[in-house]
Amino acid sequence: MNEPEMTFSSSLELIRWIGWAQRKVGEDWIRARELSHEQAFALGFLEQNPGSIQRDIAQMTRTSAASVSSLLQGLERRGLVERRTESGNERSKRVYPTTAGVELIAGFEASMAAADDTILAPLDEAERATLHALLTKVTSVLPQPTRS
Repeated sequence: MNEPEMTFSSSLELIRWIGWAQRKVGEDWIRARELSHEQAFALGFLEQNPGSIQRDIAQMTRTSAASVSSLLQGLERRGLVERRTESGNERSKRVYPTTAGVELIAGFEASMAAADDTILAPLDEAERATLHALLTKVTSVLPQPTRS
């Protein structure tokens, strides 16, 4: 039995569908590595910012220090991150991804770029440029997302 084709009445519904398709690729990629979204995000952050303190990770993941501690314990048990005490300050620990952690998340950006190419496959280069220009125009008047 064929499922009925979905129809959308607004451009924003179509944009949400595209976002859903892109998010699903990311979630599937993360799940295949037996990571939670938060763990994958933390590993990616640590790859870009090795030696971060837990407070930095809590700010980036928008979670509490206790949640980050639990998240890091899970990653430590799998050998994906390590916490190192700073010399002269036994209370301050910096967090580093291990080689195994970096290798586990390697390829995420390439996977997402491939998903983008698949999503945009029906468009030629001129259509992609037009879509980009239109979306840039729409987003230029929106509030900017914050990273904190």
